[in-house]
Amino acid sequence: MDRKIWITKAFTQHFTSTPDIICHAPGRVNLIGEHTDYNAGFVLPAAINFGTDIAAKKRTDNIVRIVAVDLDSEVIDFNLEEISYNPDSIWINYVAGTLKILREVFPHFTGAELVVSGNVPQGTGLSSSASFEIAVLKTFAQLHHLALDGVKAALIGQQAENTFVGCNCGIMDQLVSALGKQSHAMLLDCQSLRYQYANIPDNLALIIVNSNVKRGLVDSEYNTRREQCEQVAKYFNKPTLRAVSLADLQANQAELSPVLFRRAMHVITENIRTEKALQALNNNDMKMMSKLMQDSHLSMKNDFQITTTEIDYLVEIVAQELGEYGGVRMTGGGFGGCVVALAPHKMTQQITEKITRCYKDKTGLTADIFVCSTTNGAFYE
Repeated sequence: MDRKIWITKAFTQHFTSTPDIICHAPGRVNLIGEHTDYNAGFVLPAAINFGTDIAAKKRTDNIVRIVAVDLDSEVIDFNLEEISYNPDSIWINYVAGTLKILREVFPHFTGAELVVSGNVPQGTGLSSSASFEIAVLKTFAQLHHLALDGVKAALIGQQAENTFVGCNCGIMDQLVSALGKQSHAMLLDCQSLRYQYANIPDNLALIIVNSNVKRGLVDSEYNTRREQCEQVAKYFNKPTLRAVSLADLQANQAELSPVLFRRAMHVITENIRTEKALQALNNNDMKMMSKLMQDSHLSMKNDFQITTTEIDYLVEIVAQELGEYGGVRMTGGGFGGCVVALAPHKMTQQITEKITRCYKDKTGLTADIFVCSTTNGAFYE
């Protein structure tokens, strides 16, 4: 059943009335540009056809009543005038925090009745949280005719997650959920928030493979990598590694520890690769894109040291099938999670079959495979 029809029926069932609007915001996958966002660098994500749907009806008071269909239809109410963190139902804080920040910009909007459902696979690093935040912002902007654009919405979502939810995320996830473009990826400059679109040729699909490796080290190691990057930037007296050139890094190799040198080498070369990926996609040069994604993965493996043997094996067997006709790499924070591949549609079945046949035999784990397409962001017009 069409998700709009389905969520409309769910709203009618819970509130015995029809919703005023239906809103959707997509999840995303990052094609290249890993651990560059907090270094003020470049990323190249794409909005995908998984996301968050919200059916909504405006209220005249300040009460927000939300039904989370995916969580056994849990219902939570809160007052827009009395928003506080809820330690018992973590999911509601993404709504409450987003609306708290939105109210600082638009103080006078009222409450709503909401039914929420998402189909972004959980734990895959495809950014269900940003999709949720942007869907909430689109819903309230549309219900109350707020002059909210995609960049402003992304900044509000990021601020809510940083200051209310307590996750120190960058801006990439929210911005591509808001302003992604169908049949394109988005080259985002995380320093200036300028962006441009990279064409994804019609013959290519996005394949996302969840390794199902438990990501036990991700939080502590993420913080360690971030601190290491900051140490190198401080050595060069620069605000971030974005301001350090490859030539400067190489000239000072002897002054840095081998670990710090490798960490900075990944970030600086990854920025170069990500900018080149825009050109490769727009020129439909899959040979170049394949090489860039391969080099990105090797850099994450050898310099940033955030891959696992299972992830490396997935990349290896997909690359064997693709050759120069597509690209594959780990995507996300590392220590498990997902692999992303750009692959011709005609090769998706053989790639899926090879992963299914080989991965469990090698690792004992079963991979989840999603063949995706790109879509527009919630605020894209």
